[in-house]
Amino acid sequence: MGYLRSPFVFSLLAFVTYAYAATIEVRNNCPYTVWAASTPIGGGRRLNKGQTWVINAPRGTKMARIWGRTGCNFNAAGRGSCQTGDCGGVLQCTGWGKPPNTLAEYALDQFNNLDFWDISLVDGFNIPMTFAPTKPSGGKCHAIHCTANINGECPRALKVPGGCNNPCTTFGGQQYCCTQGPCGPTELSKFFKKRCPDAYSYPQDDPTSTFTCPGGSTNYRVVFCPNGVADPNFPLEMPASTDEVAK
Repeated sequence: MGYLRSPFVFSLLAFVTYAYAATIEVRNNCPYTVWAASTPIGGGRRLNKGQTWVINAPRGTKMARIWGRTGCNFNAAGRGSCQTGDCGGVLQCTGWGKPPNTLAEYALDQFNNLDFWDISLVDGFNIPMTFAPTKPSGGKCHAIHCTANINGECPRALKVPGGCNNPCTTFGGQQYCCTQGPCGPTELSKFFKKRCPDAYSYPQDDPTSTFTCPGGSTNYRVVFCPNGVADPNFPLEMPASTDEVAK
């Protein structure tokens, strides 16, 4: 039976449709705790093995990042530190994480009403990851992966506790950081690209590393350790923490 909706209901529905362009489910399949981080929205959340966190991302969100932090200790006030991906010593991140950290990056409902998204190793690598639309639609709207044993195979010059650093952080300079104009791949960036061909390996690695899906109608999933297998170079038991789960 039909019924009339008030102008308020129509306005509310329009607001809800406008406010959230995508939901992003973040899942931890690692056999250890990961402290997920998300900026500029979300903040942070402790994820034990098998736990998920749903982020509602508004239309127009850009320069957004999701990453996992490892080796963390936080007190009841949400202050502490992480071995990798630390964001200023707080559970609720408002800034970017300290390398090395595997990144899922996205910008919603941008040029031609498209979402642009990628996995980036420009800040190095700490946790295997997949990033995928929940309903792939062909073309460049499909799952992407970075699940190689990068920590175990990391070049000696880039190896740090808990991960594999990026050459810009390690050495600096135009060759690796690309801050003063065009630049190309290096032998060190090729190390990452060979193992994770879907991912950004240096700052101007756009042609093979940027993916798109229809804006406003696509939801996403980020999974840490999608294969559910422990990195043999990473401990199964993480340091104890007294942090509270982010609400």
